[in-house]
Amino acid sequence: MTPSIAPLRNVAALIGLVERVQSRAFGLPGMATFYGPSGWGKTTAVTVAANEYQAHVVQVKDCWTPTYLAQAILREIGLPPQRGVAAMVDAIGAQLARSDRPLIIDDAQYLLRKRMIELARDIYESCQAPVILVGEEKLPQDLTRWENIHNRQLAWEPALACNLPDAEKLAPIYAAGIDVGADLLGAIVDASGGSIRRVAINLARAKELAMGRGRRLADLELWGNRAFETGQPPAVRRVDDFRPVTPRAPEKIVPLATEKKAGRA
Repeated sequence: MTPSIAPLRNVAALIGLVERVQSRAFGLPGMATFYGPSGWGKTTAVTVAANEYQAHVVQVKDCWTPTYLAQAILREIGLPPQRGVAAMVDAIGAQLARSDRPLIIDDAQYLLRKRMIELARDIYESCQAPVILVGEEKLPQDLTRWENIHNRQLAWEPALACNLPDAEKLAPIYAAGIDVGADLLGAIVDASGGSIRRVAINLARAKELAMGRGRRLADLELWGNRAFETGQPPAVRRVDDFRPVTPRAPEKIVPLATEKKAGRA
């Protein structure tokens, strides 16, 4: 059976972070942040860590408000609706304190845009259960605007770039049914800039190419001069590229004798 989630380094990194916060000594803060660029496999790591620790997970959206965030957490932990954000925070805190199950907030960078981050702090203060923020690369720096949240972080764990061993674990998932040559796999890792998502896209393209050619092996020879998915946008096309080329009329050739006559005249 083809695996659906590869045991990548970022999975181990987030699991280790949750374990560190879960088993912290009395009196130490219970929040932590897992951060890295988009496409580096953070959400996949969240899925595995949530299963490992029976954690509650909410994935924040840019359009959310503090009220909707509190409602989403209530639904996630299985509590009935409450009236008012304060009542919801008290109910969430009491439930998390009883269960001591971690709360993982994915795409936490959106908490900062509408000042929902204070609500996350209020929930933590109400329960002292682990609260893990997962977000983009600048999240630790952006959190410095809220010192009372920044200093409640037990640890900051960076996501890791996809390397060759990670790519070898991704190949059976996204290039199932073919063999990916070491030369092509190395080139995919180099071109993908650490992004697990781009590695997966390039592996899927290698599979399509190999199966379309009836080949079992996808290597650099088969790939040829095709461009890899690197995250760079396509080059801007000029307007002239879309205009039909009008064939030029052939130049009129004047006989040499005619030219001489014209000169004597």
